[in-house]
Amino acid sequence: MISFEEAHSKVLEKTISFDTESVLFTNSLGRVLAEDILADRDFPPFDRVTKDGIVVNYEAIKNGKTAFSIEGVVAAGTPKSKLKDKNNCLEIMTGAVMPENADTVIMYEDITIKEGKAILNSSVKAFQNIHKQGVDTQKGAILVKKNTRITAAEIGILAAVGSVEVEVKKLPQVTLISTGDELVAVHEKPAAHQIRNSNMLSLHALLLDEHIHSKHIHLNDNKEEIKNNLIELFSNSDILMLSGGVSKGKFDYIPEVLEDLGVEKVFHRVKQRPGKPFWFGIHKASKTVIFSFPGNPVSTFANYHVYFKDWLHKSLELEMIKNTIILGEEVSNKTDLTLFISVKVKDLNGEKRAFRAKENGSGDLTSLALTDGFIQLPPRENPYKKGEAVTFIASR
Repeated sequence: MISFEEAHSKVLEKTISFDTESVLFTNSLGRVLAEDILADRDFPPFDRVTKDGIVVNYEAIKNGKTAFSIEGVVAAGTPKSKLKDKNNCLEIMTGAVMPENADTVIMYEDITIKEGKAILNSSVKAFQNIHKQGVDTQKGAILVKKNTRITAAEIGILAAVGSVEVEVKKLPQVTLISTGDELVAVHEKPAAHQIRNSNMLSLHALLLDEHIHSKHIHLNDNKEEIKNNLIELFSNSDILMLSGGVSKGKFDYIPEVLEDLGVEKVFHRVKQRPGKPFWFGIHKASKTVIFSFPGNPVSTFANYHVYFKDWLHKSLELEMIKNTIILGEEVSNKTDLTLFISVKVKDLNGEKRAFRAKENGSGDLTSLALTDGFIQLPPRENPYKKGEAVTFIASR
């Protein structure tokens, strides 16, 4: 049995590099960029008016002029116009191109229009209410860096620069495997000795958060059935994610079968709770990475967040961020295990604090609805005090 720190390190040593693919930018939400996105023009691309009102040449105001004859009206979306007489003005709308011979915009609120003239009602600063060309970004500048996860903000930028197709990193082919004769399909009514196969649906939903569409397969507690199916799955899966069959029960065949199939065991069993029986390895011939989690719901859920998400994000070259949270109560860990304790996060006077969630061990599926994440507590003789910052793994 190895420590949590060693297990986590070994998992991250086995990351893989993903190929890339081109997708429509409208289908790229949540994907990871495989290229830098460059500005195809200055932003803004012209001197842009930022207020509705009139536009003048400031030199006329410097010379004492306070009333301006209106030459016309300029709307947003029209080509660049021209102020014919620098002692006159043009009415102009937000978003319009600054006309030639003009340099200052005055809001309607600061003028009175009477008999075809605009009369100033307040002081004016030169070049006010203008968003200068290129002040935000200049042509050729990097707007979004490679290895950025695309959010709604990036979608807007992709649209603005005309990136109709964008290069993103491919996502892994993941097959979810559940084992156990006690499991039945969700739509079936379980007998008294059976339970519904809920772990797979939790994992399926978690993977959808990463925009990964997984395949499902259920295997009974039959050694030959497990072996024959795994042989086929190695050839068409980047990741096998199993739930159950890795403990020390007489029908927990997974470790034995994986060994028979020549899978390299990186480790089996970790000094942690929940999830002590976690098995991790690589099928070298196919390069399939295998995460074999314990079957208890909380164990599977916690191990996914602690190991797989970090593995995936490192493989995608996303920034690895370590979060902390303040304890809202004292918590002890005098065991020799790293504990991942379910917590509820509460906002107290603007500060987020973690409190132990109500749960009855790693088999308590219903407790996950009350859980915002897990605090990570290494073994320590002294209690973790209220107000102390600890590592936090969010699950929502």
